[in-house]
Amino acid sequence: MDKKIVATTSLAGCFGCHMSVLDIDERILDLIELVEFNKSPIDDIKTFTKHCDIGIVEGGCATSENVHVLKEFRKNCSTLIALGECAIMGGLPALRNNIPITECLEEAYLNGLTTKDNNPDRILPNDEEIPMMLDRVYPIRELVKVDFFLPGCPPTADLIWNALTALILGKEMDLPYEVIRYD
Repeated sequence: MDKKIVATTSLAGCFGCHMSVLDIDERILDLIELVEFNKSPIDDIKTFTKHCDIGIVEGGCATSENVHVLKEFRKNCSTLIALGECAIMGGLPALRNNIPITECLEEAYLNGLTTKDNNPDRILPNDEEIPMMLDRVYPIRELVKVDFFLPGCPPTADLIWNALTALILGKEMDLPYEVIRYD
């Protein structure tokens, strides 16, 4: 069997979903027999070198750079998986969605407890190298087509393992209640 090509990325989130991928522990050795990682923090490949069978995205879109990365992933991956609550619904970063962007920036850079004394000139960052913040945090399904959703904050290692191996091997996903419950 040819190895499936897998890419992963993290957008606006905490990187916890990638940690859950690593939490599959010794099964990572079995996974390496089935897949080749392409663009991913797991192997530190920073750009796509070939078209990928599976793209795994954690995090929502909070900046223009997040949107660019997400659209590149969709273009370069046959199947796209939204991994975790931030990718599926915006997660914790989306808590800012009901606060005007101006108020968020002022609190972060001008009026915050740790910034008001350290920014006497009251300067907001304004460099073309800094990605523009979006008006809100978007779940990835609002910007691109998503094929599979794996819930959790973060999803369990067993959920990731079961879903990924089923997808790679072309089998029905066996997702018992124990791997998707959050009660």
